[in-house]
Amino acid sequence: MSDSESNSDEGLIRTIGPKALGTNIFNMVVGAGIFVLPGYVAAQLGSAALVAYFICAAAVALIFLCYAEIGSRITRSGGSYAYIEDAFGKFPGFIASTLLWFGWAVFSDAAITIAMVETIAIAVPLLNDPVWRVVFIVALFSFMAYTNVVGVKSGIRFAMFNTAAKFVPLALLLIVGLTMINFDNLAITEMPSLENIGAGTLLLIFAFSGAETALNTSGEFKNPARTVPLGLLLGMGSIFIVYLGLQTVAQGVLGDGLAQNTEAPLAAAAEIVFGEWGATLLLAGAAISIFGTLSGDILATPRVIFAAARDGNLPGVLGKVHPKYKTPHMAIMLYAFAIGAIALSGSFQTLAVLASGSILLVYAGVSAAALKVRLRDGDPKEGEFKMPGKFIIPVLSCALISWMLYQMTGEEWLGLIIFLAVSTVLYVVQNIVRK
Repeated sequence: MSDSESNSDEGLIRTIGPKALGTNIFNMVVGAGIFVLPGYVAAQLGSAALVAYFICAAAVALIFLCYAEIGSRITRSGGSYAYIEDAFGKFPGFIASTLLWFGWAVFSDAAITIAMVETIAIAVPLLNDPVWRVVFIVALFSFMAYTNVVGVKSGIRFAMFNTAAKFVPLALLLIVGLTMINFDNLAITEMPSLENIGAGTLLLIFAFSGAETALNTSGEFKNPARTVPLGLLLGMGSIFIVYLGLQTVAQGVLGDGLAQNTEAPLAAAAEIVFGEWGATLLLAGAAISIFGTLSGDILATPRVIFAAARDGNLPGVLGKVHPKYKTPHMAIMLYAFAIGAIALSGSFQTLAVLASGSILLVYAGVSAAALKVRLRDGDPKEGEFKMPGKFIIPVLSCALISWMLYQMTGEEWLGLIIFLAVSTVLYVVQNIVRK
């Protein structure tokens, strides 16, 4: 079958190549997290924060080698969910999809909502008042839910503006900031404990996650055996370079002060590099980027909820279509409500860790699925990507993920366990109802 022909299994056109996939990965991953995480990681690890980036990069490399192999072998749409379901069956696939749309999407969106409010509050102190914060968040998600129920065109147009809004200020800070680094600020005076490094890495995985979402369109990849590994290498490699550079600039410019700037660390660095207008640019870029991310997620993720409801995996009411606007209005309203409610009840760091824990469980499932498919179907065939070392990489990936998950507190684990228990009950109930 040629690249331009449709996929016989799904009726989709295979038009996405490595550059398009790599660009999409970069756009989806580089977002709200990098605007605030440098300060949080520095607060955890001090000048040794860069160590967590390298550990995180190693973990991501192992994880996405597993993605590259299994993504070249299982080419239907669905990404992580499709890989886990193919390897382990419908129930693990259901848990993976729930972890993706709620454990990852809702928790991460709630976390960046808090980051956005704290960023705006620097310019509008009124938002530091709990009452006004509630009013702002309720109004924000009411507005976004309404605009997405009415239609999708505005959301698509805003995504283009958001890409430029987040990339331009980050690129300016990275390029100019590298010339203004005080290298004494980069010296590691005291190596943090392994426990603190693990906690910092767990938090940092929040900013590296999201590439798996780009693989949901795997049914539309040209030559998946080439597109998946090259696209992942281009996307994640460029992300690591940008993140490492921004952490270096922030640490090199602010020194010990970086750990004190958890609300807007890059804006604080930009103020020193460019002056007051630089801080304003980064603050505006962060707020617009986060708003754009939320808008994009409220546009896309409710469609996953809608599809799951139509398939009988979620309550049928979530599969309803608005009679006038022809949008999945119930799914949109549920998703917007869930983000707003959780944002009002949590802190950025707690929600970021819960989101990281959820996505790490999915990553562990995909790594295990790559191992299972190798055992079941043998080594990849000609034309499929083959990661080196046979079983070594999936085993190392699962081990490193387990180490990062071990850094979660008992309270954080309790939250994830309750979530998984509720998901299991929902799956059982849905199956009983279908019978």
